[in-house]
Amino acid sequence: METYDAVKTVLAVREFQSITLPEESVQRIVESARLTGSSMNAQPWHFIVVQRKDLLKKLGDLVSSGPYIADAAMAVIVATEKTSVYGVSDASRAIQSMILTAWSEGIGSNWAGWVGMEDVGTLLDIPPAFEVVAVIPFGFPKDERIGFRKRRKPIEDVIHSEKFGDPLITGL
Repeated sequence: METYDAVKTVLAVREFQSITLPEESVQRIVESARLTGSSMNAQPWHFIVVQRKDLLKKLGDLVSSGPYIADAAMAVIVATEKTSVYGVSDASRAIQSMILTAWSEGIGSNWAGWVGMEDVGTLLDIPPAFEVVAVIPFGFPKDERIGFRKRRKPIEDVIHSEKFGDPLITGL
């Protein structure tokens, strides 16, 4: 899948098939995070790959916005250095890289949780110098949704040219 097609079609997936992810896909997903650029190349992150069903279940119980994590084939926990000014921004870039890489291989995901998930850090022995930014579950979608149209605001409502309020003329 071309990058633009992945961006154009990616959707949040919260229901997964009970299928193990191919090891090559897991490697590409996490490698895409590692390769993502970061401010001043500081790379203030760590990524924890969880595939054990008992841990996925516990994560689903801990993350109030993501009980579906329990049904995922894998989750990646993203933690950043608390001292990093750009940690959340850099982690967000890495998360998007993983989501798009997965989607390009037919694997769905969704950002679950948000900063301050101390219980997740405790469960996974993450040192106190790090903050859990997100838990990203991955799996093959239960429903085939690739190619569906997204519900987004019209381009003229959110894209401007040169100054706020001046429309960008586009052929998209």
